[in-house]
This record gives sequence, structure tokens and C-alpha cells, in this order.
Amino acid sequence: MKNCLVVDDSKVIRKVARHILESLQMSVTEACDGRDALSQCEVSVPDVVLLDWNMPVMSGMEFLQALGQLKMTARPKVIFCTTENGIGHIKAAVEAGADEYVMKPFDRDTLESKLQIVGVI
Repeated sequence: MKNCLVVDDSKVIRKVARHILESLQMSVTEACDGRDALSQCEVSVPDVVLLDWNMPVMSGMEFLQALGQLKMTARPKVIFCTTENGIGHIKAAVEAGADEYVMKPFDRDTLESKLQIVGVI
């Protein structure tokens, strides 16, 4: 079973994402900010990270940059999940190492499609 780390400061978004991901037969862990997510990745690297852009403590972009510095046997796929929809944001995310980008609010079909694109399901 593939594992997804959902990183978002919104408990509601984490709950919605968990419900969708579990319906896709994925195991789910959660983090409320980038620092918490980075700590979890140091212990156990997930297959994919669903990552919010704007969070307190450590933003999604800061997390992505720090993730690149970790010594990992395999890098997780990263899907940015945010309300930021400007082409500049999307370009910055991809240049920083994101594999895909999904807009909030998202539904099961959209998230499933993005997971297929990055090769997780």
C-alpha cells in the first residue's frame, strides 16, 4: 500500500484529503506544517507528499527546499495543493522540485488524476 503524507495547516483539508486518499487504497499520515512534515520524512519517507503552500512555521516552499537537502534512498513525489493559481507560483513550485500542482478545492477525480500523473497509483 502506498503512503501519502498530507501537509496542511487546515484540519478540514487534511480530513478531506485523508478520506479521498484512503478511498484510493492509500495509507495516510498528516502534518500541520512543513517542519512537522520534514521531521516525519526524516523518520520514514512517504511515496507522495500532498503539500499546502501557505502554512505557519514552515511554508510549503521552505519544506520543499529542505526536503531536497535530506539524505533519502528515494525522493517522494510532491503534489502542491493550494489556492495559489498564478503561473508564477506554479513555475516556482515546479522549479523547486514539485512534481504536480492541484488547486483547492479539489475532488476525488482531480486528486486521483494527479496521483496517476506522478506514478503513485
